Order: sequence, then structure tokens, then C-alpha cells
Amino acid sequence: MNGKRHLLVTSAARKIPLLRAAIAAARKLSPEMQVLAGDIDPDAPAQYAADAFWAMPRTDDTALDALIAGCRERGIGFVLPTRDSELAFWARHKARFAREGIAVLVSPEESVTRCLDKLAFARFGQERGRPFIPAYEGLEDAGPPPYAVKERFGAGSRAIGLKLDAASAREHAKRLTAPIFQPFIEGTEISVDAWLDQDYRLKGLVLRRRDRVVDGESQVTTTFRDAAIEEAARTALEALQLCGPVVMQILIDRAGQPHIIECNSRFGGASTAGIAAGLDSLYWSLAEVAGHDVAALPFARISGEVRQVRLPADTHFILPE
Repeated sequence: MNGKRHLLVTSAARKIPLLRAAIAAARKLSPEMQVLAGDIDPDAPAQYAADAFWAMPRTDDTALDALIAGCRERGIGFVLPTRDSELAFWARHKARFAREGIAVLVSPEESVTRCLDKLAFARFGQERGRPFIPAYEGLEDAGPPPYAVKERFGAGSRAIGLKLDAASAREHAKRLTAPIFQPFIEGTEISVDAWLDQDYRLKGLVLRRRDRVVDGESQVTTTFRDAAIEEAARTALEALQLCGPVVMQILIDRAGQPHIIECNSRFGGASTAGIAAGLDSLYWSLAEVAGHDVAALPFARISGEVRQVRLPADTHFILPE
């Protein structure tokens, strides 16, 4: 690596589609910009899809100086965090990295913290009259059954119990660290890929159905349009004061009404479908911190729709003799 300003994608793991999208965005901003895959696992498969690889220290406060030194050594000028559990660290130290000339593409700490805490997230939406699904610490506050029971913190699909009666909800909660209780709503879950500027103004969003989901991630997803859902998502996202690429989960009930489940303040696992539909979110993030007028860049949503199918593929490298 030379002294140019490169992009680091953290927790890269097996996120090959994300890395390829990041490389396309980086080259669009500057043909000389390189993309590093970063991960604490020295064997992370992502290293084979990036320009370079960094077996990084774990993102905790004790490693802050080592992370800054590592970024400077590698000519990194942009950091794109990709995993929920590291967002708080990067948001907390965003200003420190900025003083070192390193832009971290993450929302403000307060907004990130709110999205990571499902109870605080639900209360925030309810207090503002937005269609967030309410959440409670006690089952007695959650109204009549059936219920959804989940961890207050952590990934949305982890350890979740759905359509439970009162006894089952209490039993399920005993297996969780910090359970919360919600009314169970029958419906279809969709994802919203969106991008907001640093003043929390929505530039664009793309709705997509989750046609086939494996381990919480869409393996088959199809974009669609619905003006009412788009407006509900826009007002909620701007109220949350997020910036950069985000992905929101919404449940659409049988009457077609949206119920907001959660919002991840990062690029989503299948958000490359949004890019294919015209939401150039990674490029906009890089362009904004590089000082470009993002408002002048078009959101040219395609007139049709995108069906994204994630398939495994082999990659071959010819090794030296």
C-alpha cells in the first residue's frame, strides 16, 4: 500500500458481494483507491476478493491506538464497518479517527445506540407516533397474546420466539439474557435499503421482499414499490437521525399496514440489490466524505425491478510452482 487514501471494510468475513460493491464504489470515486478486507480471523475468505487484507485487532477500546496506527500504516482514509456488534465502537471513536484524517462511515453514537437497543428503539418510535412495533420489559404490559419474545440487544433473528401464548412466552424468556416482549403481528417481512446524508436527509430508498431467507439473510430478494410504505420508512429513518447506508426491517400486515421492527445502521447483507436498483449508497458515502456535492448526484432508480439471487461460486487461483 502506498500513501493514497484507501477504503477498509471491517468484519469482512465472507461478505464477497459487499466487497465487490465497495470496490466498484471506490474505483468510481478514484481509480487508484484500493479496498482492504479487514477481519480478526486471519483465514477470512474475504481476503481473496479484496485488493489487500488486514488481520485486524478486535475492535475494543484497548486496541484503539493500534487500530489507528494500522490504518495510517496502510494508507486507509475511509472505514466501512459492517457488523452490528462493532458499530458502537466505531461511532464512539468516529471523531478521534477524523482527527487522524480517517473518515468512519457510521451514524452518530446516539443513533447507533438507539438502533442496537430494541426496547429504546421501540419507545422512540412510539413516542413520536411512528408505526414501530411496541416493546416491553414485562409480559403484563404487552397486551393480549400471541407474543413475540426476543433479546433486547443483538441480532434480530437470534433466539426469537414467535406467536407464543403467555406461558410459552414466559418460558422462552427464561432462556434469554435480557428479554423483551412484543405483540405478535401476522404479516410479511420486507427490507428497506436506504441512504441518508450527514444532515439525516433521505436521498433514496429501495423496498425489497425477502423471498428466501437463510440464517437471517435474504438469499433471494425482489425489489418493489409502494408509495405509502416508502413514506412511512422515510419519516422513520429521518427521525432516527441516521446517515450513510442503513437497512430497516418492516412487517406488512394483512391490511397492508407497515409495522417497523428494527433498523440496522449499516449496509445490509443483501443491500447490493438496492445498488442494482439505482441506490448508489456506498459511492454516495465515499463521495460525501471526500467533499463532493452528493445532492447533485442523481438517484436514478431503474424503472423495473431487481430480483437478486445469491448463489455459491468457486474462485480459482493458480499458485506458483
